[in-house]
Amino acid sequence: MTLANSLWIVFTLIAAAAQTLRNATQQHLTTTLGTAGATHVRFLFGVPFGLVFLALTLIATGTPLPRPSGAFWTWILVGGLAQSAATALMLTAMAGRSFVVVYAFIKTEPVQVALFGLVLLGDVVTLPMAIAILIATSGVLLMSLRPDAALDGSQPTLLGLAAGAMFGLSAIGYRGAILSLGESSSMLAATFSVVIGLALQAILLSLYLLLRRPGVMTAIFRAWRPSLLAGFLGAFASLFWFLAFALATAASVRTLALVEVLFAQGISSFVFKHRTTAREVFGIVLIVAGVALLLWVY
Repeated sequence: MTLANSLWIVFTLIAAAAQTLRNATQQHLTTTLGTAGATHVRFLFGVPFGLVFLALTLIATGTPLPRPSGAFWTWILVGGLAQSAATALMLTAMAGRSFVVVYAFIKTEPVQVALFGLVLLGDVVTLPMAIAILIATSGVLLMSLRPDAALDGSQPTLLGLAAGAMFGLSAIGYRGAILSLGESSSMLAATFSVVIGLALQAILLSLYLLLRRPGVMTAIFRAWRPSLLAGFLGAFASLFWFLAFALATAASVRTLALVEVLFAQGISSFVFKHRTTAREVFGIVLIVAGVALLLWVY
């Protein structure tokens, strides 16, 4: 694997680390803004940072803005709407107090991404890659589904699988948008897509909150200082996700992204001093093994 071909690995690891920090920031904001408000700040306050990233990219590459085709707008809409639907499914699951169960099934996303990518983009998934995806996903399920976690019937399972499917379709939509800008450099295509994607999400969620929960929008602007950090981390993470999507299949990126679970486990163990169980250790081993196999065969 050459340095150029391995850049997607670096980009994915940076994105996963930034997303872990962003999640911690958003979790802090939920106390004042609620779940919907804390989710929205990553898009609303991320747009200005996305524009800064785009300006820097234009200066660095010396190329003009791409001229998106109809295919780009179709793919970016698919990505944005699917991500919004996935978020809504997650919020519904949280309201039902089944977050742990739903989170586990959301993390079946790499499997679903591989299927979507094969059907919609023609992204090839070899047998060794498929095995790696299944091993890593099994590790996440093992870590997330505690023996004492109540399944509460089929609804949490269906919500989790549906949310994972929507997140997977979102990844495919964004990769499709980037690939549709074929004449542009991969860096410019990724950065331009980030800005459009963030703006689309900001508009959609702003309209929803203004119509359904206008008080949340007021609270968001009152908490603009801490929201700026969440917005920066959100835009920064999105930039590197998109850069990775420009260079590798969405299935490979989202499988490697499972290291985010390891980052979160590390924070839980070393910062909050939570004890790691034998089941969690075995889950970690499976994730590492699956990711290592993916990198070896890619």
